[in-house]
Amino acid sequence: MSTTAQKTIVQAAVKSRATTKTPGQKPAAKKSVVKKVAAKPVRKTTTTKAPVKAAPAKPTKPVKAEKPAKVKKPKLVRDSFTIPKDEYVVIDSLKTRAGKLGQAVKKSELLRAGVKALAAMSDIQFKAALSNVPTIKTGRPKSSK
Repeated sequence: MSTTAQKTIVQAAVKSRATTKTPGQKPAAKKSVVKKVAAKPVRKTTTTKAPVKAAPAKPTKPVKAEKPAKVKKPKLVRDSFTIPKDEYVVIDSLKTRAGKLGQAVKKSELLRAGVKALAAMSDIQFKAALSNVPTIKTGRPKSSK
């Protein structure tokens, strides 16, 4: 119900009270209805809302780039082997050759590269490479005193 309609009802009730009320008469039933209407609190309806205060902006933390999944390092195995002196010299010459090409390399890296090269060979090439390597006696060489 709008406020203007409520005002007109209240004004009509006041006028009817003034005209029908005589000394000694009981109040009319309309009066109680008017009281109920008049007793209701009048609400003002507004179409505009109060401005809502914005929450203070919290400084946002910079979004961290997601780290790629950690790759487990392969477990290292320490081993020793016997190699003829002339083949050991070849390893040293390959190290200096890599250095001249601008790639510093360690003995273990050369050996690992050799293992990868052998793994990439076909069966015929692999068998030919193995046949070119002479068999040597395993174990530690006897020390000469």
